[in-house]
Amino acid sequence: MDKRSIAILGSTGSIGTQTLEVVSKHKEKFEVEVITAQHNAELLIEQGRLFQPNCAVIGNDKLYDRVFDALDPLGIKVYSGEKAIASVVEMESIDVVVSALVGCAGLLPTINAVKSGKTIALANKETLVVAGSLITTLAREHGVDILPIDSEHSAIFQCLVGEFHNPIERLILTASGGPFRGKDRSFCAEVKKEQALKHPNWNMGAKITVDSATMVNKGLEVIEAKWLFAVDFDQIEVIVHPQSIIHSLVQFEDASVKAQLGLPDMRVPIQFALSYPERLHSDFPRFNFSDYPNLTFEEPDTATFRNLTLAIEAGRKGGNLPCILNAANEIAVKGFLEDRVGFLEISDVIESCMAKVSYIRSPLLEDFIATDKETRIKALELIR
Repeated sequence: MDKRSIAILGSTGSIGTQTLEVVSKHKEKFEVEVITAQHNAELLIEQGRLFQPNCAVIGNDKLYDRVFDALDPLGIKVYSGEKAIASVVEMESIDVVVSALVGCAGLLPTINAVKSGKTIALANKETLVVAGSLITTLAREHGVDILPIDSEHSAIFQCLVGEFHNPIERLILTASGGPFRGKDRSFCAEVKKEQALKHPNWNMGAKITVDSATMVNKGLEVIEAKWLFAVDFDQIEVIVHPQSIIHSLVQFEDASVKAQLGLPDMRVPIQFALSYPERLHSDFPRFNFSDYPNLTFEEPDTATFRNLTLAIEAGRKGGNLPCILNAANEIAVKGFLEDRVGFLEISDVIESCMAKVSYIRSPLLEDFIATDKETRIKALELIR
């Protein structure tokens, strides 16, 4: 494969730092063209010094001078602000854009990257949750590949390699069940953020870790899978697999089922997305069957973890309802992390916003932006 130039949106987050780790192990295959961060100026500066990108963008304008003073002497262009993050992806020198921003912030940069013909390595599932129809239509129009980084969607994609001409009968997304698997509502009502942030298998950022604990993350992944793989919601099943070894499965119409297995390690799907269709050697830990003599599966508890049902309901109805769900969840999770919202109250905020914010059946981009703003205002009112 030719050497690929990478832009990493959200380079200081969990996915971003692991992407840079992959890049550092394959310097002959990848080079870093762009790095961005919202607030973590010190780590962005450290990454700039180490990887010498063409440019760095700090979303928080107040931190511009600090980043500029550190990186400009090294010949690294420095920009600031949300508009800069959204426009920097249009640079001709970029081959692959890793969209690792958290939440709805990834929408406009991903749209601009698609319009500029860049390959998208997508970790920001909210982009497809909020505007899946818009993004996939643009990708087809511009001949752009969207390669999933989420472990579940990467697993499905890997199972489909060589099978793209064969109809999918069913997609099976696996879920770890999070730290509160098997707990009832009375237990979850007393959960604190310190408990929710202790995921049993994965090391992720705070927001996605809480999303995993409430299982809204799995609901978002169901919506994402619908758009990535052009299937109906009736063709998608969620099953709890506590060991997180089987990352997801595909069932075909001849009754065959293919699964992708491996230790929980996000660097594997990141590397596959960056190098596709090639597989590059890695020194990542290998899975050993004798270490996992029992792989178990169970149905999700949707009575306790209502967010999964709410997300699938939003996906089925479509329009701007998934956008409402996503924005309400972002505000509710932020409130939970600030000790202003209870764990189970996250679902209450989401459900209330889904009922009260104006529904639009066929939204345009400006409708998504307006819906996101309206929902955040409503959600903030609910948690004050």
